[in-house]
Amino acid sequence: MERTLMATEVTAVVGACGPERQRYAQNLARRHGAQLVLAQRVAASDSAVEDALDQVSQDPEARHLVVEFPLQSPVLHIIGELADATASAELTDVVCLVDAAHLLSDLSSTEHLRLASHDNHGPAAVYASRAELVVTQIEYASMVVLVNTEALRARELNLLLTLISYLAPKAHIDMVDASGHQAPHRSMGSFTMEQTHAGWVSLLNGDFAPRFQDSAVTGLHYEQMRPFHPGRLSELMNRWMDPLDGGTLLRSAGFCHLATRSHITGHWNQVGTHLAMFPAAFDHQLGEEDEPLAFGQDLALIGLDLKADQLIDELDDAALTDSELVGGPALWATFPDPFPEWSTADH
Repeated sequence: MERTLMATEVTAVVGACGPERQRYAQNLARRHGAQLVLAQRVAASDSAVEDALDQVSQDPEARHLVVEFPLQSPVLHIIGELADATASAELTDVVCLVDAAHLLSDLSSTEHLRLASHDNHGPAAVYASRAELVVTQIEYASMVVLVNTEALRARELNLLLTLISYLAPKAHIDMVDASGHQAPHRSMGSFTMEQTHAGWVSLLNGDFAPRFQDSAVTGLHYEQMRPFHPGRLSELMNRWMDPLDGGTLLRSAGFCHLATRSHITGHWNQVGTHLAMFPAAFDHQLGEEDEPLAFGQDLALIGLDLKADQLIDELDDAALTDSELVGGPALWATFPDPFPEWSTADH
């Protein structure tokens, strides 16, 4: 009877490569004697995980559930549902399968996918870029498992391991060989967001310590007190949609201010060719004890073969000049602003 009061341990398995993700989930469930919920079942029913938890709770011998999620299930939604203190589940790990052959192409993909929800149909359906879904799975995984590495040279393998550790510096990184052999699965206890700070967050916080290093991979923290000129920033973003002659910017995120919206702290979010900004906080609504998310620009940039000085110069050129800064809000209000209107904090 006591068993029914205990939360079921759940391992969430995510990743962009369906066959590899499913194979890993099946092997993991087999090794631990856990019940398995496949991605097809999750995609077919909103209640698939809840139904499986109810079933496990009726089995006094069952303690563990392995759930394979489709790529269209955003990882933060998964964590939010399974890490809820009121849920009957205890999320112990988020394992992200990464196919070595497709990681770079996934991060630069222009494909958009409809998010998994049975209410998400018709013209109001919500879509997300494949690149963003992939990068956030890596960033918030407690374990990243790299597969299909046999054809890689040592240099290529180290580059991918370094890139993963820059995106997810706190995640455990493992590899699975052609036989499917992998080191024993760890028991981490309850999953917490502190285990999985994304690389861009660690860069901003000053605790960035990736476990692998490669000269081709760069992580940069950019700070600038002056607001951006929206017109020049838009032009810079458009140039960044094409391959940079100063390397490949794969991931950038952080907080920013536009001169025309100086009372709003924007959230900057870029993966590959997808780059967007949206409001994160309305500074005039902060209480006396609240701290601003950022003063000016506070951005993290991660990429391959980046020329850091060139990136910094380009961003500095998009900031206000001395004469523009002295002109103040009255002048700033006259600047062309091609970005969509930010009407609410959660828009």
